[in-house]
Amino acid sequence: MKLTSTHAAQLLLSDAAVGEALMVSEVLAPPGAPEWAAQLEDIGFFKGERVAIMARGMPGGDPLVVRVGLSTFALRLVEAACVRCTRLTPAHAEVAA
Repeated sequence: MKLTSTHAAQLLLSDAAVGEALMVSEVLAPPGAPEWAAQLEDIGFFKGERVAIMARGMPGGDPLVVRVGLSTFALRLVEAACVRCTRLTPAHAEVAA
């Protein structure tokens, strides 16, 4: 199955549902912590990379277990809120032969 981006469906990684297919569109730094953008990019959160939330911590959903590329990380909600994403939708389904 090929996935393509739906440009109208922008959201923050912190707001995504568990298992939702996403693509990083931008990494932003919060006021007071400008180094966070570079730190997130250093571990793989860069434009065009696929990302998904694998699980949310309990209680309150913090931290998040996030898969980016081939790596898995735990991110706090405030860190995940720095990553703007685009939802990916199936362009077409593969047909079994």
